[in-house]
Amino acid sequence: MSANRKTLVALVACIATMNTAHAIDVLRAEQNISATAAGSFAPVCGLGAAPGRPLKLDEAVERTLCSNPKTREAWAAVKAQAAGVGAARAAYLPQISANWQGVRESSVIDIENHPALSEDINAFTRTAGVSLNWLLYDFGGREAALKNANALLDAARASQDATLQAFFAQAAKDYYAAQTAIGELQAAQDVEAMTRQSMQAAQARTDKGVAPVTDALQAQTQHEQAVFSLTKAQSDAQTALGALASDMNLAPDVPLDVPAVTEGVRTDRTFSESVAEMIRDVQATHPLVRAVQAQYEAAVAKMSQTRAQGLPSISLVAKYSRNNQPQSMGLGLATYSSTGHDAYVGVQMSIPLFEGFGRHYQIDQARAQAEHQADAIDEARQKVALDVWVSYQTLESATKNAQNSANLLAIASRSWEAAKHRYDAGVGSILELMNTQAALANAKQRRVQSLAEWDNARIDMASKLGTLGKKDLQ
Repeated sequence: MSANRKTLVALVACIATMNTAHAIDVLRAEQNISATAAGSFAPVCGLGAAPGRPLKLDEAVERTLCSNPKTREAWAAVKAQAAGVGAARAAYLPQISANWQGVRESSVIDIENHPALSEDINAFTRTAGVSLNWLLYDFGGREAALKNANALLDAARASQDATLQAFFAQAAKDYYAAQTAIGELQAAQDVEAMTRQSMQAAQARTDKGVAPVTDALQAQTQHEQAVFSLTKAQSDAQTALGALASDMNLAPDVPLDVPAVTEGVRTDRTFSESVAEMIRDVQATHPLVRAVQAQYEAAVAKMSQTRAQGLPSISLVAKYSRNNQPQSMGLGLATYSSTGHDAYVGVQMSIPLFEGFGRHYQIDQARAQAEHQADAIDEARQKVALDVWVSYQTLESATKNAQNSANLLAIASRSWEAAKHRYDAGVGSILELMNTQAALANAKQRRVQSLAEWDNARIDMASKLGTLGKKDLQ
């Protein structure tokens, strides 16, 4: 193999190596990127294609965080910004380029009346060269660019945390909504069965002539209302299950087996911190606030970078080239094969003299963007503080109503049992029986709703604090 072909092969191999350098992350810019879209919530997404039966809350959350398009978008944004940090670090390294050129040259010169001076040249000319450009000093431009890239990476990481917190909460809320809908469906089925028994009892008494026909008609009316409510509860349950499936990036019609709300939920958890302390902490640590603060730092660095780009820069430049251009001693003389090379090493200074005042306005634009981000920090702090306050009050109310609903259900159950016993004994009225039935149906529905609302409020509170984790799935 000729020397020039060896040079070409080496050049192609070098380019191929550079194109795959990201696989080994030479500049260590892509370290500490989560292996999955779920981040620290699920280092490995190893769930099967079909949801578990029954579907548990932790699986629903993991499927959502691993598969939801929004969480994968946030993960991709982190990887993109990490690559941006690598590009900013690469600016500190020299830029080396190589070129090779092979040309088949045919040159014919005919001089009239002097054929001895004519030329007919056929040659294959090869030229190879290497050049280097290394920026040595740019008044902090590269440093500001690296700060900007690092800040944008921090912002992307914080945004990913905020996205994971939001979709963790969304999956949990939709799971609890599905549980509520299924619990209400079971309650509606119980009420339908209860009203059907009452209707049959009233019809039996009417047939025996011990009760007026209006008792039977009223009981039938209440049963039809219960059937109407049951039909709606069935539709609501399917809608809630479809929403949960969509969170997990599944088709809405995928069958899900979600258990109903159980009575084993503890609704007496309290916080060790006051709401004022929680608000103060969340204004400094919430992912949304951290993302906006990082964006502000990126904007400040961008302003410094824009200013430095208008200042002089100093670079080390070097070049070496080699060719086999044929040479002739003069017109009409023979052409001889030859090789030649040239090289230089030096320092280059670039001084921007006039840019049409564009640099001035670019700096003003960057400064205004930094001011905008500074105001966004205050806005984010106000938002997270209000979110914590509202969530805290909602959780306090939900905790109290959970106990109130338990008391209401116990009283309504005893009241219906007493009314049914009185009616069966012939001393109670159908109106009394139907009133207690309606109260019991309402109490069952309230109980299911209050338990789900408490779970929702608990998850929402942790989400607003930015501290959602596997502990909240207990």
